Amino acid sequence: VQLQASGGGLVQSGGSLRLSCAASVNIFRFNRMGWYRQTPGKERELVALITNGGNRNYADSVKGRFTISRNIAKDTVYLQMNSLKSEDTAVYYCHAAMISNQNDYWGQGTLVTVSS
Repeated sequence: VQLQASGGGLVQSGGSLRLSCAASVNIFRFNRMGWYRQTPGKERELVALITNGGNRNYADSVKGRFTISRNIAKDTVYLQMNSLKSEDTAVYYCHAAMISNQNDYWGQGTLVTVSS
């Protein structure tokens, strides 16, 4: 199983970016998929997740600004990030939890830098 994350980059405060996470398998094999982020010296934190059934959860810090979605035909999950703030600067990781073996899978990380 591979998760290929993309879409990070440099953006000004208030701007938008869309991250993509393409899975090498049918995404319905996962119990949930989501995005985490990490900055130096801090633990990785959950940003948003979407369950197999389509339920969505967000960190309080991103509610109303970020939207997680999926394209089932492309086995891809997205994170639309709007109204970006400098504190959103981090490496963003795609995550998936497989139903059959309960293993966790991680993408390679994509850097998002928000300049103030």
